[in-house]
Amino acid sequence: MAVINFGGVREKVVTRKEFSLAKARKVLRNEVVAVIGYGVQGPAQALNMKDNGINVIIGQSKKFKGDWDRARKDGWVPGKTLFDIEEAAERGTIIQMLVSDAAQRVIWPSIKKHLKAGDALYFSHGFSIVYRKQTKVIPPQNVDVIMVAPKGSGTSVRRNFLSGAGINSSFAVEQDYTGRASDRCIAVGIAIGSGYLFPTTFRHEVQSDLTGERGVLMGALAGLMDAQYQVLRQHGHSPSEAFNETVEELTQSLIRLVDENGMDWMYSNCSATAQHGALKWRPIFKKANVPVFKRLYASVKSGQETREVIRDCGRKDYRKWLSGKLGEIGNSEMWRAGAAVRALRPKEKAKAISRSTKGVAGRKKN
Repeated sequence: MAVINFGGVREKVVTRKEFSLAKARKVLRNEVVAVIGYGVQGPAQALNMKDNGINVIIGQSKKFKGDWDRARKDGWVPGKTLFDIEEAAERGTIIQMLVSDAAQRVIWPSIKKHLKAGDALYFSHGFSIVYRKQTKVIPPQNVDVIMVAPKGSGTSVRRNFLSGAGINSSFAVEQDYTGRASDRCIAVGIAIGSGYLFPTTFRHEVQSDLTGERGVLMGALAGLMDAQYQVLRQHGHSPSEAFNETVEELTQSLIRLVDENGMDWMYSNCSATAQHGALKWRPIFKKANVPVFKRLYASVKSGQETREVIRDCGRKDYRKWLSGKLGEIGNSEMWRAGAAVRALRPKEKAKAISRSTKGVAGRKKN
């Protein structure tokens, strides 16, 4: 592993330079990677590995016709590389559990009975293993239990792979039966196109991931946008002005500056007025939000968040419930204004974006 200085703290990471794709192929040359689930992370990871010369098969229930048909459209052949879940689990030597967290609990008995001594059980989230008392996913002692968790959606995993950039991933070994668990884990991480891999544990991964998704990455970001847009509209600003000042400038300009060189660099490349205001209000927002994040982390750590996921995502009317919740967002004035703003972007830019995402597999991460 390479030792890198992260903000004054030295960490060990695995890069493509020290663990090459050629090495990954060698480690995996006798493996059959069975990707269970073709919904969110499954398509991206499977297609990336296939493109990298790894022996991959898909396990997908025909009950979910959309996902089965999608797999066929992506080139997976029924009876050759596309099977039902149990047959794929039987054929595989590395079993990738990439159905949703709630679904893993449901299909686990069907997976467990097909595990053979020396197989590897692979996850991209620590949910099922860390909260095993809730999920009942308890692996036998004669298999490796490994994890590679890409820090992005399936769409980003595939898009970044096609661009050559890769996406960073964490990795962990929970159980090493064969003595090869670490090499198998890192090899798969390289094969799915990770930019670099950083070590974690199943517990740290799930606690940071659940906090991040509910916090800055999705929940907090959307909540802050809603709040600012609402206040601007209440004070007479037009939908276009409120949306541009809340979302468009962030996504089309400022966040790209942060991505390039960091938050301080973004500040230094904005007006003096913007700098002054941001420096004043940053600690105010931090003070107001630290208690919320403490509450959030405590809820994650206690298992409350996972209990709610299992309860709600397992209900029969979940898709209808989800559609309603997403409809509340999509049909809100702010995001209807957003659709109008996006439609006004230069057509050549829109075409370029369409070309860059053509063939990209995967939907948003759980």
